[in-house]
Amino acid sequence: MKILYTNFHDGDGGGHTTYIRTLASALAGRHEIHVAAPASSRLNREARAIAGVHVLDQPFPNGLKRLPARLRAKRQLRRQLQENAFDIVHVNGSADHRLVLSALSGVRPRPIVVLTKHNTKPMRGIGQWLRARRTDDVIGVCEFTRRELQHTPYRRCELDVVHNGIDVTHWQPWPQEAAARERARWLADAPDALLLGSNAGTADYKGWMDLVEALAIAPAQVRDAVRVVIAGRPPSEAKLARIAELGLSSHVRFAGVLQDTRPMVAAIDLGFVLSWDVETISFACREMMAMGKPVLLTDYAGLPENITVGEEGWLTPTRDPEQLAERLSQILAQRERLPTMGHKARERAQREFDVSRFVERTEAVYRRLVESRR
Repeated sequence: MKILYTNFHDGDGGGHTTYIRTLASALAGRHEIHVAAPASSRLNREARAIAGVHVLDQPFPNGLKRLPARLRAKRQLRRQLQENAFDIVHVNGSADHRLVLSALSGVRPRPIVVLTKHNTKPMRGIGQWLRARRTDDVIGVCEFTRRELQHTPYRRCELDVVHNGIDVTHWQPWPQEAAARERARWLADAPDALLLGSNAGTADYKGWMDLVEALAIAPAQVRDAVRVVIAGRPPSEAKLARIAELGLSSHVRFAGVLQDTRPMVAAIDLGFVLSWDVETISFACREMMAMGKPVLLTDYAGLPENITVGEEGWLTPTRDPEQLAERLSQILAQRERLPTMGHKARERAQREFDVSRFVERTEAVYRRLVESRR
């Protein structure tokens, strides 16, 4: 098959980049893979490092004020679509979805258009209705997403669920001695504390400030027994000021943007993803679980699909510091269970999260659609 992946992000791209890079790398050996992404994007850079992948510097400008740039981008993309006769064009966001469908007007043979729904942003309005009529298949990254899609114009499309996958060989538990050395970096002032951590980033919707607020209202014995470390962009001055106001500057540490988050994850006792918006299934959650860490998650969107409560982790309501503080007390009271829960988290990751399962199921969607078209 001849497959084109598109993504509009001109910077890091987060989970979109991980998703496309993973598929492109795995499928390049048996299909002709092309990636269209802005020249400034991480996806563009990383795709160029994959043997056999063809990369197009493709902008996806958005908004009426950028109409000339949009027309130029459309003409460039249209040439690629005409010259390559793709079997599949796999889009991953509104901006690239919109430009692809515009550029495809009149292109024959018309490729199959697949959209992955990566987030919980609403899909309503006339624009979505028009795009849905020219989209063949939508992949939801969790069951929650599929259920939500059934209440959108995309219900007319074929709907598939393919959970995101990770490399469970890359994300695996570290030896105890190495993990202990990393742990000591973050617990110099409280070597026996319970270390909570997240590699999900510091965006507001990730809910990490809810954890800070929960610590502030937790009993002193809970607060003193917990430390937190978070990887991602440094928080705003306002957030740092709020942490200081709550007297928690020594309790909450920021690791910064890490090229490799595994050392930090190896150090923690418990991972957390406390999202209340945008999130679906969370690569970060699955990475921490694969490294043998139980997780504390909000009951938002597809996050609960990662665990069996009480086996590999816990759930807590979104935006509820009081309930979260209570949950922290419960976890501390059951601290001796964490290694066993971490072992179960690793087993679940090996059983359900492995990248090979993700790639095979995505490829099966492509094959079914191509065979159906024939």
